[in-house]
Amino acid sequence: MPTYNKLVRDKIPTIIEQSGKTFKSRVLQREEYQNELKEKAKEELQEYIEAQTHQDAIEELADLLEVMHALAAVHGATPEQLEKVREEKAKERGKFDGRIYLVETEEVSVGR
Repeated sequence: MPTYNKLVRDKIPTIIEQSGKTFKSRVLQREEYQNELKEKAKEELQEYIEAQTHQDAIEELADLLEVMHALAAVHGATPEQLEKVREEKAKERGKFDGRIYLVETEEVSVGR
């Protein structure tokens, strides 16, 4: 039996059962759950980075977004609240639409 030791989506046990397989699972405690969500975020980000097609990239971004929503809930926020914070930051600091790549900065001397 393969060993996974990773957080999976809620319907995965049912899907496994329907395929005629058996499995072992457990429900994580809150802190463990948060840590595993962080690991899942790393996994999904890596899968996005390695995606070979636009469709694969979109699928991985959707998975990453699902993990982000779960992480927001762990921190007491809804997806809508998370989106509001994103919008506020975009308004204050901008987005990434301009494709600006900062190379360096230099201190400007004042009063010399």
